[in-house]
Amino acid sequence: MAINAAVDETDPLLAKHNRTISKSTSQLALVGSRVCPIESLDFEIAENELLNQDLRARSDRVEFFGYLILKWVLCFIIGVLSGCVGFFFNLAIENIAGVKFVVTSNMMLANRYLWAFGVFGASNLVLTMFAAIITAFIAPEAAGSGIPEVKAYLNGIDAPEIFSFRTLVIKIAGCISAVSSSLHVGKAGPMLHTTACIASLLGQGGSCKYRPACRWLRCVKNDRDRRDLVTCGAGAGIAAAFRAPIGGVLFVLESLSSWWRSTLLWRAFFTTAVVLVVLRTLIDFCKSGKCGLFGKGGLIMFEVTAESVSYHLVDLPPVIFLGVIGGILGSLYNFLLDKVLRFYTHINEKGRAYKLLLAACVSIFTSCCLFGLPWLASCRRCPGGISEACPTIGRSGNFKKFQCSIDHYNDLASLFFNTIDDTIRNLYSAGTDRAFSKYSILLFFVTSYFLGIVSYGLVAPSGLFMPVILTGATYGRLIGMLMGSNSTLDHGLFAVLGSASFLSGSMRMTVSVSVILLELTNNLLLLPLVMVVALISKTVADCFNTNIYDMLVKLKGFPLLHRHVDSYMGQLTVGDVVTAPLQMFNGVEKVGNIVHILKTTGHNGFPVIDKPPFSESPVLYGLVLRMHLLVLLKKRCFLSSQLPSQINTSEQFSADDFVKGSSGRRDSIDDILLTAEEMEMFIDLHPFTNTSPYTVVETMSLAKAHLLFHQISLRHLLVIPMLNSQRMPVVGILTRHDFMPEHVLQLHPFLVGGRSKLLQFRKSTEFLRDIC
Repeated sequence: MAINAAVDETDPLLAKHNRTISKSTSQLALVGSRVCPIESLDFEIAENELLNQDLRARSDRVEFFGYLILKWVLCFIIGVLSGCVGFFFNLAIENIAGVKFVVTSNMMLANRYLWAFGVFGASNLVLTMFAAIITAFIAPEAAGSGIPEVKAYLNGIDAPEIFSFRTLVIKIAGCISAVSSSLHVGKAGPMLHTTACIASLLGQGGSCKYRPACRWLRCVKNDRDRRDLVTCGAGAGIAAAFRAPIGGVLFVLESLSSWWRSTLLWRAFFTTAVVLVVLRTLIDFCKSGKCGLFGKGGLIMFEVTAESVSYHLVDLPPVIFLGVIGGILGSLYNFLLDKVLRFYTHINEKGRAYKLLLAACVSIFTSCCLFGLPWLASCRRCPGGISEACPTIGRSGNFKKFQCSIDHYNDLASLFFNTIDDTIRNLYSAGTDRAFSKYSILLFFVTSYFLGIVSYGLVAPSGLFMPVILTGATYGRLIGMLMGSNSTLDHGLFAVLGSASFLSGSMRMTVSVSVILLELTNNLLLLPLVMVVALISKTVADCFNTNIYDMLVKLKGFPLLHRHVDSYMGQLTVGDVVTAPLQMFNGVEKVGNIVHILKTTGHNGFPVIDKPPFSESPVLYGLVLRMHLLVLLKKRCFLSSQLPSQINTSEQFSADDFVKGSSGRRDSIDDILLTAEEMEMFIDLHPFTNTSPYTVVETMSLAKAHLLFHQISLRHLLVIPMLNSQRMPVVGILTRHDFMPEHVLQLHPFLVGGRSKLLQFRKSTEFLRDIC
C-alpha cells in the first residue's frame, strides 16, 4: 500500500512512539493524557457478491420495516437513559455539594472559621482526588469534557476505549465528584460524552469487547448507523444538561456533526424530546421532597428573568459593546487555555503521580480562593421588600450570611460560596440590581475567568460550558452596572447577554447558543438581543483564533477533516500527494503473500487487480478490506490452486461473519497461526471485494478531491491514471492523511509561505465564509 495511506490505518505497535511522532504522522492521538493509536471509520457500505446474496435472501419489505423500527426504538431507549442519567447527575451533585456547604455554613455560624475552612478544603480535596485517581488508573479516556472525542468520532476518527463501558462508568462517577468539589468545571460536556457512550454501546449490542452481544442488532452494526446513534446521543446529552431539546439538536448540528441528513434530524429531535419528558417526570416526582437535601431534581432551568422584557433603540449600543467585549475575552480565553493545556501536557507526560499532584494543587488553590476572597468584601444590609429570606442560611440563595451579622449578607460569598448552578441563578435573577457591588462582581469575574482556565485539563471529567456561561454572566452584569441609567435593561438580562457573548466568543456558536439560552431562561423575548450579541461576538473572535473545540481536537492530535478547503489545495493535483510503492492483491492471491502484507503494513484497504490469464490486461476489480481478509484467514477459506472458486460463498459465510466489532477493537494478524502448507494455498478474493469503490483521476485538483472525500464520508479514494496510460490501473489511494496540511506541506514546502498569508486572511473572513 502506498505510504500516503499509512495514517488512516494504524498498527497498535505505533502506540510505543512518542507524542512528537504522533503529531507528524497523525497516526496517534492524545486521549485522556495517554497516547493511543487511531484509525478512520468505514462509513461506506462495501458492495460485494456476498452482501448482494445476503440481501436477495431476505424479504426486502420485512427487512426495511424491521430496520426502521429498530432505529426508532434505539433512539427512544437512548432518550430514556439519557434523561435518567442527566437527572442523576444533577441530583447527586446537588446533594453532595449541598451537604458540604451546609456543614461549612453551620461551623461559620458557630464562629469556628478555621474549622470551617478545614472541612471545606478537605472535602474538596477528597472529592477532587477521588475523581483524579479513578480517571488516571481506570479510564484515562474519561478525562476532560469528551466533546473533542465525540467531534472526532462524528468526523470519522475512531480511538480505542472512548465509548467503552469502563469510560462510561468513570465519566459519571468522576464528573459528579469533580463538579461537587467546587472546581470551576461543568457537567454539560461530560454529560454529552456519557450519553454518546450509551448510544455507542447500544449500537454495538452492549458491552462486549470482542463480538457483538446482541445478534438482533445486526442491521445497525456498521459505522454509518453507529455514527447516527452517537449523534442522537450527543444531542440528548445537551438536552439533559440544560433541559433544552431543540438546543441539543442544534448544538450537534452546528458544532459537532460533519455530515447531516433530514432523517437524522427527525430521530435526533425525537430523542431529545424523550429526554425532556423523562426529566419533567422525574423533577415533578422530586417536588414532594423525596430527593434529598435540595430535592428539586437539579437546577436545570433558570426561570429567573423578568416576565416582560422591554428594550429600546437606546439599548442597542451597550448590547453591541457587550458583543465586542465578549469576542475579545472569548478569543483571549481560548489563547490562555491553549497555553495552560500545553503546560499541563508536559506535566501529565511525567506519570500518574504528577497528574494527581497537579489536581491536588489546583483543588487547594481553588478552595483558598472560594473561602478566602469573600473576606475581602464588606457586609451589606439586607434589602427590604424582598420575597427571599435574607440572609440565606442552610440552602441556596442570593444572600449568603458568611461572616456577617444576622441582618447582613456577603454578596461576594453569594457568588463564590455556591454551586455554579446557584451562582448563575443569582446573576440571572431579575430585580436584583442592588444585590451585588461593582467591586464584588469585578473580583469574581477575574477569579472565575482564570479558575475556569486552570481547572480544565486535569485528569478528571470536566466541562467548559458552565464555567463559560458563569464567567460571561459575571462580566455581563458588570457592564450593566457600569451603564447605570444609560440603559433601561435589567442587570439580570445583561448577565444573560454576557453569557451569550462569551459562549459565542469562545465556542463560536450562534444558533445553538441563542436557542439554549432561550430554553434555559424560558424567555422568548430575549431572542433579538441574544442573536445580535452572538453574531457580533463570533465575528470579532474569528479575527484572532479558532473555536475552543477545534483547538482541543488539534491538541489531542485528531486529524480532523474540515468542511472548508485550504486555498493552496487548488494549486495541487491528486497525483502530487500520492506516493509509491502501492501494495495490491491479485483476484486469486496466495495466502503467504496476504499474511506477509498484513504483517508488514497497517493499512486497511487494498486494491484487487485481475491480470492475464483472468483478463486481457490488468484491470481494477475493486477494493478489499483488512478486516475481511482476517475473517477469510480465520475461516481458512483456501484453494489448492490459483483458479477462481465455484463454491457458493453464502454456504460458507454469512453477513454476520463480517460485522464490525466494538468501537476501537482491532483484530490482529498475529493472532492467526497458519501452517507452512496453508501458506502455499490461495484465496479467491472476488466474492469479498467491493466492486464499486470511489475513484478519481490523478489530474483532479486536490481541493475537488477533498470536497468529494468529505461530503461522501469516505475512508479510501482510489486514484486511477489518465486514459490510454500503460501503467497499472490504480496508482495510489487517498486517505484522510493525504488532506492534512502537515502532510501536504511536508511534500511541497514551497507552499508554506503562501499558506501562512492565506490563513491570516481566512481567519479574518471565516465568519463571512460560514454564512455564505
